[in-house]
Amino acid sequence: MTDTPSLHLLTRASGESLPDQIVRSIAARIDDRQLRAGARMPSIRSFASRHGVSPFTVVAGYDRLVAQGYLESRRGAGFFVRERSVLNTSLLNTSLLNASVAPAAAGAPAPQTQSLDVVWLLRNMFRQSPQPSSAAGVLPADWLDGPGIAGALRAVSRQPSRLLLNYGTPHGYAPLRQQLQRKLAAIDVDAAPEQFVTTLGATQALDLVAREFCRPGDTVFVDDPAWFLMFGSFAALGLRVVGIPRLPDGPDLARLAELAALHKPRLYVINSVLHNPSSTTLSAAKAFQLLRIAEQHDTIVVEDDIYCDLHPGAAVQPVTRLAALDQLQRVIYLGGFSKSLAANLRVGFIATSMAYAQRLADRKMLTTLTTSDLGERVVYKILSEGLYRKHLDRIRARLDAVRPGVLRRLEGLGLALCPAPTAGMFAWVDAGCDTNVLAGRAMEQGLLLAPGSLFSPSQLPTTKMRVNIATMEDEGLWRFLEGR
Repeated sequence: MTDTPSLHLLTRASGESLPDQIVRSIAARIDDRQLRAGARMPSIRSFASRHGVSPFTVVAGYDRLVAQGYLESRRGAGFFVRERSVLNTSLLNTSLLNASVAPAAAGAPAPQTQSLDVVWLLRNMFRQSPQPSSAAGVLPADWLDGPGIAGALRAVSRQPSRLLLNYGTPHGYAPLRQQLQRKLAAIDVDAAPEQFVTTLGATQALDLVAREFCRPGDTVFVDDPAWFLMFGSFAALGLRVVGIPRLPDGPDLARLAELAALHKPRLYVINSVLHNPSSTTLSAAKAFQLLRIAEQHDTIVVEDDIYCDLHPGAAVQPVTRLAALDQLQRVIYLGGFSKSLAANLRVGFIATSMAYAQRLADRKMLTTLTTSDLGERVVYKILSEGLYRKHLDRIRARLDAVRPGVLRRLEGLGLALCPAPTAGMFAWVDAGCDTNVLAGRAMEQGLLLAPGSLFSPSQLPTTKMRVNIATMEDEGLWRFLEGR
């Protein structure tokens, strides 16, 4: 392995053990074909010397890689990368997406198969050390309220066991839904507890809505750029995904009207507040016109508001929610707590009309029976005792403190802001070069970037990429961006 990149993520400052870091880093390089079958690994002594660890640590790492099928040990010769029969899910996923999006306009370049796709980004995001990278869609763990969550877990565990050992209810934990009713009332959305269905995060919420209201061949509109996981999920259901250009104040309405008349979309999924990846917010004028177009073409609008709690509120910045204008007649509102509380709790929710809520609760029963109300009880405990509001105040203050410095530094390196965000955790930037190529070079140095091609249903190369301003403390990343 003398010609292979060193393990830049190997550090004693991480909460991850050194053998685990060795296993994760080498496995990632083998999965991404940076280490080919048959390649000889460094000897235990040379690896230990190169990375400043003990030979026992290297032996533990190598042994685990052998047990997991990544390496093989040849007596007297050392360790070698093992030949593995692995489905290339990256290429499969790219082909699936390219087959499901709308055809390119006449004269546009044909999409090309790429080695960097949604599966690649997800796989590497989940391989990261406990501190998330600049490509991650979550806040660092030390920004979140671990002690508060631990306290809520202890309180829930002291409840009578008969309340903790059975199934939940199809609509979700009733006290939490009552709390959610109050949460939505604060943003002028009037909904009874029966109009809520709890989910395993916004991902399951989107999946339930798509399965209930769409059939194979239907068209779904999404923002372009938008949250990348939707594209593969919708394509797997046989849906046609069409992107609507996102501008700083919302969608390009002229393009929306034109494409809606052409495709008659069943759904339009949109972030009104703190759009992912640009952190922009929908204007009131565009919100009204969007709903008018949706009504004209009988389109259900799915308002994904998962980042809303990072917004400072209407008293500080103007904000309009489609659900408040529509009062859950045509709009289905999605929310959750994975971005602001803890991703591992997996507690999300759908708010919609009474009739739609019952249909979605029935659909939920057919797929997962119920969600576990253990996590829902924990979230209810945090919300109902006022801990969440104080926690959000701290997060927003911390984001406000780091954002100006990060943005200035990005601009100083020649990365243009598209536009400069004033709230939220993301910045959408123009690196001035193909960010697929940039991300590939970064991965060779143990750095993970989120290239902009992954945020478009077309999957075409672009100079844009998403940056998480809360996770930009790695000086190695800044040096890489400076030398790009």
